[in-house]
Amino acid sequence: MDKKEALAAVKNDGMALEYVPDKLKADKEVVMAAVQNHGMALYYASDEFKADKEVVMAAVQSAGGMALENASDELKADKEVIMAAVQNDGEGVLIFASDELKADKEVVIAVVQNFADALESVSDELKADKEVIMAAVQNNAYALEYASDELIADKEVIMAAVQNNGIALEYVPDKLKADKEVVMAAVHSAGWALEYASGELKADKEVVMAAVQNDARALEYASDELKADKEVVLAAETQEKLAEKEYQAYLKKIRQQK
Repeated sequence: MDKKEALAAVKNDGMALEYVPDKLKADKEVVMAAVQNHGMALYYASDEFKADKEVVMAAVQSAGGMALENASDELKADKEVIMAAVQNDGEGVLIFASDELKADKEVVIAVVQNFADALESVSDELKADKEVIMAAVQNNAYALEYASDELIADKEVIMAAVQNNGIALEYVPDKLKADKEVVMAAVHSAGWALEYASGELKADKEVVMAAVQNDARALEYASDELKADKEVVLAAETQEKLAEKEYQAYLKKIRQQK
C-alpha cells in the first residue's frame, strides 16, 4: 500500500489506519486524515503523533473525550486539549484527563453540564461544590447520587433536580419529601413522583391533583380518601384520555412517515 492508497482508505474510514504500513502510521498527513475522519484512529498512530498536539486536537475534535485515552500523558494534562474534547463530546474526559484537570472546576462544570454521570470521577471536594452539583442535576437529576450529604439536603439543589426529573424525589431526604414546594415541583415534572412524597402530601388534594393531571397513574399513590374523591378521579380519567389521544396521534404520525 502506497501513501496515496493509504490516504484514500483513511479518508473513507479513519480506523483503516490499523491496516496501513508502519511507516505510514508515522506519516503526519496520513494520521491527520485518519483522526479527522475518526478520532479513535489515534490508537493506531505512532507514539510520536500521540504526543503531537495538532494531531490530538484533531482527534478529540472528531471523537471527543474518548480519544484522550490514546493521547500522551502530557496532552492529557493540557487544558486546551481537554476543553476541546469537552466542546465536542465530553464523555470520557474525566476518566482520561490528568488528575490536576479532574480537579479543575471549570473543566468539571463544562463536562457535567452534558455528562452528569462524570461526577463519579471527580474529587469529593467538587462533589461538595454547589455550583458543580447544580450544573450536573440540571442535566441529569440522578446526579444527586454523587452529591455530598450536605448538598443532597440543600433545597435549591433538590428543586433543580426535581424540576428536571421529578422521579429524583426518591433520593432526597425525608424532610424534603414532606416539603410541599419540592413535591409540587416534582409532580409537575413527573406525576408518579407522588409515590415518594410524604404520607401527609399524598393526602393533600392540591398535590394529588397536580400529580394526576400530569400522569393518571399517580392516583395509585394518593391517600385512600383522595382515591375516592370525584374531582381527583375525574382529573385522572381526563388526563388518561388525553394521553391516549396523544399516543394515537403519535402512532399515526409514525405510520405516515413510513
